[in-house]
Amino acid sequence: MRIAISLMIALAILSLPSNPAAFSDFSEWRFPLEIAGIVLLASVFTGGAFTLLRGVIALFLAIMLLLKLADIGTGIAFQRPFNPYLDLKILTDGWNLLSGAVGVKEAAGIVCAGLLVWLLAVAALYWSLGGFRHLTAEGRRTSALVSGIILLAGLAAFTVQDRGRRNLGVDASAGPYLLNRVAMVKDSVADLERFEDELKQDPVPDGPHFSALAGTDVVLIFIESYGRSAIEDPRYATRIHGRLSSMEGELEAAGLQARSGWLTSSTVGGMSWLAHGTLLSGLWINNQARYDRMITSERLSLNSLFRASGWRTAAVMPAITFDWPEAGYFGYDSVHAAAGLGYRGKPFNWITMPDQYTLSAFERLERQGRDRPGDKPVMAEIALISSHAPWTPVPTLVDWEKVGDGTVFDAQAESGDPPSVVWANPDRVRAQYIASIDYTLQTLGSYMARYGRNTLFVLLGDHQPASIVTGEGASRDVPMHIVTGNPELLKRLDGWNWHEGMIPAKDTQVYRMDEFRRKFVESFD
Repeated sequence: MRIAISLMIALAILSLPSNPAAFSDFSEWRFPLEIAGIVLLASVFTGGAFTLLRGVIALFLAIMLLLKLADIGTGIAFQRPFNPYLDLKILTDGWNLLSGAVGVKEAAGIVCAGLLVWLLAVAALYWSLGGFRHLTAEGRRTSALVSGIILLAGLAAFTVQDRGRRNLGVDASAGPYLLNRVAMVKDSVADLERFEDELKQDPVPDGPHFSALAGTDVVLIFIESYGRSAIEDPRYATRIHGRLSSMEGELEAAGLQARSGWLTSSTVGGMSWLAHGTLLSGLWINNQARYDRMITSERLSLNSLFRASGWRTAAVMPAITFDWPEAGYFGYDSVHAAAGLGYRGKPFNWITMPDQYTLSAFERLERQGRDRPGDKPVMAEIALISSHAPWTPVPTLVDWEKVGDGTVFDAQAESGDPPSVVWANPDRVRAQYIASIDYTLQTLGSYMARYGRNTLFVLLGDHQPASIVTGEGASRDVPMHIVTGNPELLKRLDGWNWHEGMIPAKDTQVYRMDEFRRKFVESFD
C-alpha cells in the first residue's frame, strides 16, 4: 500500500504540467519513465544506500514540484516560466499582484494552501517510499525485473517516438526539465554581461534636445494593462473602438489631433516598471536584474534628457506607497507618490485612487499658476492605475469641478462586488477589465480636451494584461497615442508611418519599446 502511494505521488508530480495552457489538453499525456527508474533503484538498494536514495528521490521530486507550481504561477501572471535567478527578487511584487486581484485574506489562503499541499506531498512521498524496505527478497527481484524491462522498453520507445515524432505514450523529461532550469540561470548571468555592453552604447548624443518642443509641456502617461488585445480582440474591440472614436471627436472639438501606433512591450501581465524603464532608458529591460543594473548606470533617461534641456520634470505615481529609491535614476525634479497627491477618498481595493483624481492632482500640483515669465515647461510622467487588477469596482467620470479632495468618489469605491466574487468567474474578470480600460480612456479624452492647451500628450499601455484576459499566445504589443493641438509637431512623426486619429490600424508600423527614446529625440530635435 505504501509503495502504491509513493508511486501515485511521484506520477502526479512528474505528470503535472508546468504550462497553465496544458491543463486544458491531456491528449498528449505520456507515462513518465522515471517511475520505472524509481522502482528499479528502490528495489535494488538496501540499508544505508536505500536511506540515501529515499532522501534523494524525495528531494528531487520536491524541487520539481516547487518549480512546476512556480511555473504555473508565473505562467498565469506573466506568461513565462519561473526563473530562480531573477524571480526570487520579486516575490513581494507577486504577492502584491495576487492580493490586489483576489484580496489579502484570499491571497494568504492560496499561498498557505499551496505550501501546505507541497509539504504534505513531500512528507507523504518520503514516508511511503519506506514501503520498499518491507519487500521480501523475492518481491525485490520481481519488482526489479519488471521495472527494468519496462524501463528498457520505454527508453527504446522514447527514442523511436522522438525520431519519428510519434507519440508512443512514454516520456523522460524530469532530467531535461531541471537541466533547463540550470541553463536558464546560466543564460541570465550571461545576459547581464551582454547588458553591460549595451549600457556603453547610447544612440542619443549629448543634448540639449527637443528644440521643436520649446515652451511646450510634455505629458507622458502610462495606462495600466492597456494592450493591443483591448483594441483588436473581438470580445473588446467594439466597445474600445467606440470609445476611441468618441475621443477623436472630443479632441477635434478642442482643436487637438492624434497619431496612433504600436509598441512591443518588454513585459506582459505585470511588472510595469520594466516597461517604464525600457521606454525611458532606451534599453531592453525585460527582467529585474537588468532593471536593477539600469538604475545604477549613467544612462540618461528620457526624463533626464528633458531636464537637461530646460524642462521641469515631475513624476505622478499613485501606486507608490513605500520608499522609492529608484526615482533618483530617472531625474525628476519632483515626485508625487500616493501620499503626496492629497487624496482623502476611499481606495478602490488595491487601487489607491481613481485616474480622474490623479490627473486633477497633477494639474493642481504642477500646472496651475505657471503663467509667470521664466516658468519652465513641464515634462511629466504619470502612471494611471484604475485599469490595474482586480478591476473592481470600476470608477465613473464626475464633473472635474467636483473632484476636490477625492471624497466624491467614496460611494463608487464601496460599490460593486469584491475581488473574490469577480475573480471566481473568468467572464466577469474580462468584463471588468475592459470596463476599466473604457473608463480610463474616457477620462483621458475629457482631460486632454479640457487641459490640452500648449501640451504634447504621449499615451501608451505598459503591457498586455494576464492571459485570463487575452488568451494564450497574445502579442506583447501595446497602443501608443500622441496628441497635440500643434499640427506642425505631428508632422514630425510622418516618418514613423503611424495612423492618423486614435485607432491604430492592424498593419500600422510596430516598434520595440526601447526604440521610442531615440525616435522621439530625433523627431523633435
